[in-house]
Amino acid sequence: MAKVLVVTSGKGGVGKTTSTAALGAALAQTGQNVVVVDFDVGLRNLDLVMGAERRVVYDLINVIQGEAKLSQALIRDKRVETLSILPASQTRDKDALTAEGVDKVIGELREKFDWIICDSPAGIERGAQLAMYHADYAVVVTNPEVSSVRDSDSDRIIGMLDSTTAKAKSGGKVEKYLLVTRYDPGRAARGEMLRTEDVLEILSIPLLGIIPESEEVLRASNLGSPVTISSPQSPPARAYFEAARRLEGEKIDVTVPTERSGLFGWLFKGRS
Repeated sequence: MAKVLVVTSGKGGVGKTTSTAALGAALAQTGQNVVVVDFDVGLRNLDLVMGAERRVVYDLINVIQGEAKLSQALIRDKRVETLSILPASQTRDKDALTAEGVDKVIGELREKFDWIICDSPAGIERGAQLAMYHADYAVVVTNPEVSSVRDSDSDRIIGMLDSTTAKAKSGGKVEKYLLVTRYDPGRAARGEMLRTEDVLEILSIPLLGIIPESEEVLRASNLGSPVTISSPQSPPARAYFEAARRLEGEKIDVTVPTERSGLFGWLFKGRS
C-alpha cells in the first residue's frame, strides 16, 4: 500500500513545490514508484519545476470530473522511469476540487505507487485541506525567517494535521516533520535569521532536513528539473537525499550547513 505524503506550509514562497519535486525524484531514484500530485489548482507550478509543462494534456480536475482516466493524466518522467506527475489545472477554479473526487484519485494512486507526494497550496484553504486529508506523513516547509516560522498559519496547519485528517479522525496520527529551506549559516551566525534550534522550538516537530540557500535550486527550477536530478552532488541535493532517507525510516543525523570559503563554497560539518 502506498504511503501518502503532503508537503505543506502556512506561508507561500518557502519552497514547497521545489521540495516536492526534489523529494519525489530522490525517492524514485531508489527504485520506488513515486507520483507527485499538484493540488495548487489555478497556479499549476509543479509541472514547470518537473519540466513536463508541454506534455500536459489532462490534469487532476479532468480526472476528478470524469473527463479523463487517471492513466491519461499521469505523465511519466523521461529521466527517472519510476517517477510520475499528476498536474493541476491552470484554468479551473479551486472549487472544482471535491472531497469525493480526491478520495477516488488517491484510492487509485495507492494501487499503482509506493509513494504519493501531494504538493499543497499555501495556507489553510480548501485545497490545502484536501491535499492533507489522506496523508500518512506531512512535511511542513519553512524558511528560517521570523515571518515564516511565526506565521500563525503554520501552527494551524499542524493543528489541522492532528484533527481534520482521515488518520486523525480514525484515532491515528499523521507523522509530521519539519523541513527548513533556504538556510544561510552566515546570516544565522550574524543573527539575521533564526537558528535551527529556534525554529524547532517554535514549531515543535521533528526535523527532517535543512536545505541550504543555493543558486542550484533556482537553476534546477529554471531548467525544469528537480535539483536531485540536475545537480545530485550539490549541497541542496545531498540534503534532499538525506531527507528522503529519513522518510524511509533511516536513522541518520541531520546535517547542518556551515559556510566555508574555497572551491566548493558550501561544505557540511555540523550535526543536529
